[in-house]
Amino acid sequence: MAEEPHRSPAAEISVTSNGETENSHDDVFQRDAAHGMTNFPSMAQAHIPSDNYGSTSEGVVEVGPYKGSASQPTTPTVGPSSLAASRLARLASDSQVELEKGQPMSGAIVLADDLKNPAMEKLDLVRKWSINTYKCTKQILSEKLGRGSRTVDLELEAQIDVLRDNKRKYEQVIKLAQTLATQLAQMMQTQRQLGDAFADLSLKSPELHEEFSYNADTQKLLSKNGETLLGAINFFISSVRTLVDKTIEDTMINIKQYEAARVEYDAYRTDLEELNLGPRDGNTLPKIEQSQQQFQVHREKYERMRNDVSVKLKFLEENKVKVLHNQLLLFHNAIAAYYAGNQQQLEQTLKQFHIKLKMPGGDSPSWLEEH
Repeated sequence: MAEEPHRSPAAEISVTSNGETENSHDDVFQRDAAHGMTNFPSMAQAHIPSDNYGSTSEGVVEVGPYKGSASQPTTPTVGPSSLAASRLARLASDSQVELEKGQPMSGAIVLADDLKNPAMEKLDLVRKWSINTYKCTKQILSEKLGRGSRTVDLELEAQIDVLRDNKRKYEQVIKLAQTLATQLAQMMQTQRQLGDAFADLSLKSPELHEEFSYNADTQKLLSKNGETLLGAINFFISSVRTLVDKTIEDTMINIKQYEAARVEYDAYRTDLEELNLGPRDGNTLPKIEQSQQQFQVHREKYERMRNDVSVKLKFLEENKVKVLHNQLLLFHNAIAAYYAGNQQQLEQTLKQFHIKLKMPGGDSPSWLEEH
């Protein structure tokens, strides 16, 4: 029995949509081949969605539906293989990524003006403060190590040194005067106790009544004069302390600001000198110009602070002479009158400087005086 030759599946008997077989195999083959060619999508008809990259339909090739006649038999539609579709989708995704890289998304990183300006201003302030602190620290270390130069106003520096030395001496005078006042208060307390003891003995010793009475009156008088002297000493201490802690201290604050301005001026002056010694090209010329501007700003600040300190020292000297002249005169007259036993002169001294003594028990005002 002869074997039938091998036949292609396309040449086999096909069944139409109504289930009937065709009479001619050749006609069926030709019609199926024609329908297969018309149903196969071309590259122009195939649409690869690149807009929805990353969605669930990635890599799917969309093919339009078959628009044939209803009378013609329907055959399976032949599409591209999954390998080809994945390659096409990969090429499309790569092109989309390249397009996204080529066009920077500037809208996502642009900040609004009201949010950008405060942050940029703070960063700029921190940057300027860091640079200024670094330059000043470098200048101070260079001066201490003897490598850097500093600007010195000999006349002004001499006045500042004298003021600092006088301030230390005035503080020592205040400390000693406070010690004297404390010791005088203790002596007055002892004198009052001694006067009370003499007065008690004068009553209990009739044969020595006059002698004990004289000593009691003397101790009480000394205690009273001591209160007057103590008021003068306390007034002297208060006035000198005000001069030192307020007037001189205010001038010392200006001196510290002047010294800080001097350090900044020398730091930017040194920086400008170093740039001028270096090469001059397109990169260094803008830096030199900027350094020149900063140097000019700090130079004006230094000169302004130097003038302010000079004026402050002049007025301070006048005020200091006036205050100390009155206070030293008060201290001298009060001490001389006390040890001379001149009670009238001691009281007159207090009236001259408008000093009011605090009576015992009169430290706190009454309820009526408060309200």
